Amino acid sequence: MSVLSLVRHGQSEWNEKNLFTGWENPGLTIKGKEEAKYAGSILSELNITYDYFYTSVLDRAILTTEIIINAMGVINFDLIRAKDLNERDYGDLTGLNKDDARKKWGDDQVHTWRRSFDIQPPNGESLKDTADRVIPYYQSEILTKLKEDKNILIIAHGNSLRALIMHIEKLSPNEILKREIGTGKPIVYNFNVSKETFSLEHE
Repeated sequence: MSVLSLVRHGQSEWNEKNLFTGWENPGLTIKGKEEAKYAGSILSELNITYDYFYTSVLDRAILTTEIIINAMGVINFDLIRAKDLNERDYGDLTGLNKDDARKKWGDDQVHTWRRSFDIQPPNGESLKDTADRVIPYYQSEILTKLKEDKNILIIAHGNSLRALIMHIEKLSPNEILKREIGTGKPIVYNFNVSKETFSLEHE
């Protein structure tokens, strides 16, 4: 049995301002740093020793990872940064206030861009596009280590984690679009190596 844990980064400065963030690099708010510390304390209480830590190349995820690792008291660790785990690219929406975007394009259009599975915002990625880079990376880099009884912690983003959860829980596009991934809240799966199945341990 191995463990796969997922954490969405703590609240970012652009989350607080209700902006589309995508691949931009805002820092964490005070609340975001506290969320990361809380995630670290929860994971410490679960007494899991992680063999590998994965994150994206975006600052808010990296900062969250560093805070979690410190909160867990981990000294020696393998931290792997991967662009494939980046947040969904929001294209022309990046940096816009979500309310302003609704005024410009209309509620229905913005809702469609945010909550459909395969419709892209202008010059951006759909959730399907995000899944198309996250899942192959997971299969080649992470699943192979889970099969070797290694424990993995991934600190990433709402949509990159949503794409991964859709895959490992075998959810439909409609089911995953209804799933909210809270900031700084660990989701922990047990992986049965012999059966190659996941069971939810903690959320």
